[in-house]
Amino acid sequence: MSDQLRVLVVDDHPLLRQGVVATLTSARDFDVVAEASTAAEALHLARKTRPDLVILDVGLPDRSGLEVIPEIARASPGAKIAMLTVADDSDLVVESLRAGATGYLLKGVSGAELIAAVRQIVAGQDYVSPAAATNVVQALAHPAHKPELSDREREVLVLLRDGLTNREIAECLFLSEKTVKHYVTALMRKLQVRNRVEAAVSARSARDE
Repeated sequence: MSDQLRVLVVDDHPLLRQGVVATLTSARDFDVVAEASTAAEALHLARKTRPDLVILDVGLPDRSGLEVIPEIARASPGAKIAMLTVADDSDLVVESLRAGATGYLLKGVSGAELIAAVRQIVAGQDYVSPAAATNVVQALAHPAHKPELSDREREVLVLLRDGLTNREIAECLFLSEKTVKHYVTALMRKLQVRNRVEAAVSARSARDE
């Protein structure tokens, strides 16, 4: 089917890799075009197959998956990258997102959650497994330095936390979409985050304090 999403699965554990492949294949809207067990194989196959999505293990035998995120992005421009790991460490989550990944999945995830998460990631939305996201929230709740935000920036951040787009935020606050974009950019700079999902996680931590 031409409308299937092309996926490259990278993991050095054959049984786990086969399980991911079987799960995605069962959904029918995914086409697993290649499998790899090392970073070198992943880069080669990313160039060769140009997948829409790469599911990438953090711990590979030749290199860290984190190291090759930018290289895979260059090898297959436009591909989404989702990390798959046993580690729910908050630093790894943030490092992955900052390196260019748009998803962070924990091994042991159910088939239904894997499929839902992958669809969300390919649709352009960031996804972090709930258990890993909880640890990020806890880490962000107690940063070494808390940035000072204006009242308007806090309003934008709350709506960002709730998943609203820039256009929807603009409508809620009676601002132009361009102005909202300016506030979002300023927030990411002040919070020292790379993307909207990190900013939203930061907003959740602020709400829970």
